[in-house]
Amino acid sequence: MFLGIDVGTTVLKAGLFDPADGKCLAFQTCRLPLLKGDPEAREQDPKALLRLLDRTLSDLKKQVGSAWAEVCGIGLATQGGSTLIVDRATGAPKTPLILWNDPRAFDEFRRIRESHPPEYWRSFSLRDEPGMGLARLAGLRKTSPELFTEGNLYVGAGELVYHHLTGEWRQDPCHALQTGCYDAVNNCLTKIPLDTLGVDLSFFAPLRDPKPVLPLSPAAAGRMNLNAGIPVAGPYIDQEAGFLSARSARKAPLQLSLGTAWVGNFILGPGISGRSPFQLSIPAPGESGRLIIQPLLAGNVAWDWALKTFVGGHGQRALVEAGKIFERSLLPGGGLISLPWLNRPNPLRPEHLGGLSFFGAGPSSDREDLLRAVALGMVCELRRAFEEVCHKGLIECLVVSGGAGKGHAFQQLIGHLFSPLPVKRLLEEDLAATRGCLSFFETPAASSPMSDIQIQNPDLKSRLDELYRLYLEVFSRIYGKDPSGTAFQINRCMTREENQ
Repeated sequence: MFLGIDVGTTVLKAGLFDPADGKCLAFQTCRLPLLKGDPEAREQDPKALLRLLDRTLSDLKKQVGSAWAEVCGIGLATQGGSTLIVDRATGAPKTPLILWNDPRAFDEFRRIRESHPPEYWRSFSLRDEPGMGLARLAGLRKTSPELFTEGNLYVGAGELVYHHLTGEWRQDPCHALQTGCYDAVNNCLTKIPLDTLGVDLSFFAPLRDPKPVLPLSPAAAGRMNLNAGIPVAGPYIDQEAGFLSARSARKAPLQLSLGTAWVGNFILGPGISGRSPFQLSIPAPGESGRLIIQPLLAGNVAWDWALKTFVGGHGQRALVEAGKIFERSLLPGGGLISLPWLNRPNPLRPEHLGGLSFFGAGPSSDREDLLRAVALGMVCELRRAFEEVCHKGLIECLVVSGGAGKGHAFQQLIGHLFSPLPVKRLLEEDLAATRGCLSFFETPAASSPMSDIQIQNPDLKSRLDELYRLYLEVFSRIYGKDPSGTAFQINRCMTREENQ
């Protein structure tokens, strides 16, 4: 059997899979609670995280009994961009685990970003701004300078758990990019942005190898009741693992992860170049080219706000009520649309946070229409971000997964708006990253089963295309001068003759 582990932002998941046919044999999940205290903080207890991991694996073992001894390979995927200082030798944490969505370092981030023009950051990171990890480093440097010693190490959730399994420190390229110490051009760690902070490159874990496998340590084997030496693949960022699980859909999928953040993942092959201000570009796993992890400026933060504001709640109950609203009508009345940049600076007053707006509201617009408008705006923004990638034939199909991707309304909106591209959805939403992190082992267990989203309403397609054109016009007038709104652009595609 293969064991896949996915340490997300809020949930830890682990699954056991048959190596021959990929069938899931057992699955276990566990919530990862936030530490209480500062209401703005997004922190977890790293010791508690490891205890929950051990307990989750113990519960998984109970499900399969003696078959647990047949585990022959382990894969690890985790949320990226988190911040933690640990003891280099023992792994003992010296700080809480600060999650990627903790906003407290944003002022420091702005200061660092404005210290150099976008071209500076782009020259090594291939994106227009620094990693948020640099801002957290700068903050910790000021408040806790005693942490910055040779005996300590800066890591994230992936390195912490991988060390717990193997006794070695490794980080994935995307986490290094979010930290701010990764040269995406040359695929190596870089000290270029660190010098001004007075932090040495040795303060960070080394990059994982091209073949990212190390043996399960004797200590971890004892805790898990497994044989030492079992290969452990990783760490992978969860977006990378999710893409790998969808790789079997077609040769060139655009995998959409519609969770807390909305992210699109796709591969730029050899000879193809392109960019956006916020792309995360790393070597394509297992092949030539680059994997583009493209965060959107709209995500489930906006959707959760809409549910709370227009439905009056959150969680499953609110989703059920929203489903009833969409059953009555999938689209808002008239020409009502929304620009869903809820957690972005106001485009007219950048000193204020909040860029979500509505256009076309009238006397008959009600809460239900406003909810529909937010959903419509999020999907229009999704198409806008990947319009050129799809238009130039780099994508053969879409694969929808995660969070909002489970909802029938979002599936229909995406399916019709991206038609005629085929759109698929994962049948085992929660298993994607636990499968994808097993891709090194070249097993059917690494691939997620999928089904087609049926597109059967040409009238809906026509109406959505018209609303999308309206969205682009409104977007251009309000956000057109904001460089952060630049969609992914293809700079050059080699001709077939050049490739040959």
